[in-house]
Amino acid sequence: MSQYTRFPDPADDTNPFQDPAVAQHSSNTGYATLDLYNPFDSNTTTPPPYEAAQTTPTPPQPAQPPAKKSSPTEPRNYGSYSTQAPPPVAAAATAELLRKQEELERRAAELERRERALDSAGLGGAATRQNNWPPLPSFCPVQPCFYQDIAVEISQNFQRTVTAMYYFWIVSAGALQLNFLACLAHFCIDTAVGVDLGMSILWLLLFTPCSFLCWYRPLYKAFRSDSSFNFFLFFFIFFTQIVVYILMAIGIPNWGFSGWIVALSSVKKNVGAGVIMLLAAMVFTGQAVLGTVMLKRIHSLYRQTGASFQKAQAELASGVLSNDAVRQAAAQAAAGAAQGAAQGAFTGGR
Repeated sequence: MSQYTRFPDPADDTNPFQDPAVAQHSSNTGYATLDLYNPFDSNTTTPPPYEAAQTTPTPPQPAQPPAKKSSPTEPRNYGSYSTQAPPPVAAAATAELLRKQEELERRAAELERRERALDSAGLGGAATRQNNWPPLPSFCPVQPCFYQDIAVEISQNFQRTVTAMYYFWIVSAGALQLNFLACLAHFCIDTAVGVDLGMSILWLLLFTPCSFLCWYRPLYKAFRSDSSFNFFLFFFIFFTQIVVYILMAIGIPNWGFSGWIVALSSVKKNVGAGVIMLLAAMVFTGQAVLGTVMLKRIHSLYRQTGASFQKAQAELASGVLSNDAVRQAAAQAAAGAAQGAAQGAFTGGR
């Protein structure tokens, strides 16, 4: 009993697993261990007896050389994008970045081309910039009168507006030709309307070049050099052009315009001629509406450029003073006035 009431001596080297009860328990293979017993199993049969696992000897492995340690400066290969399939979101983002990069490269190339063109024009003078409008063949005796390149001379923010107004002028010229054909068809069914035919020819020959010179070229110059004077000139003349479009759409008789009044009256006489005149009236109406919209849009852009009436006056004064013809005329007028005053003073003295 003393062995259970005293503390063990440190010198005693006893192994608790050598106890007879523990040794008997470990040698009993018929006892079911916890690894094979499931208390939640509905089967009430006796669990199978415990069987010791049969261990097979592992064959000796050949000795392998020690793994080479990578140096701190050696890059590690974590895989590449080519060996891994990117997810759909990453693929879409990559495609968007590539598209933006291509667009930026295209804009950079366009700006570089514009800079080269402007530099060559500035170094070589006006002789290097050959006139290219109107685009006429080389064998034509009449040569182009203007130089026009929207992609080079107009800022990128205003290129779309200037291009739209250029196409608007082309449609205006086509509308005048259509008006001539409508008046010709009307003259074929009624010879009493010869005045309309003659006036339509006059409007075609007059408005086509004048519209280009009077409102399109000032608009082009205004956006090219941020000219307040050209902006005011465009607003005044283009507003008058819109009023003319409204009169064309109305179609007053004997004015040479195939508007609604003349077109509706011609439908009763001949359907074919009436259809042509109605088409011309619709084109004139569309021009009046679209012209009003473009006038408001250009006016909003004009307010963003910082132009003003004072700048327009300064540009007009500087342009007049820098013109050689005007200066010579002013000098001659001043010399004539001085000579007249001197003669008058000499005559009065006598």
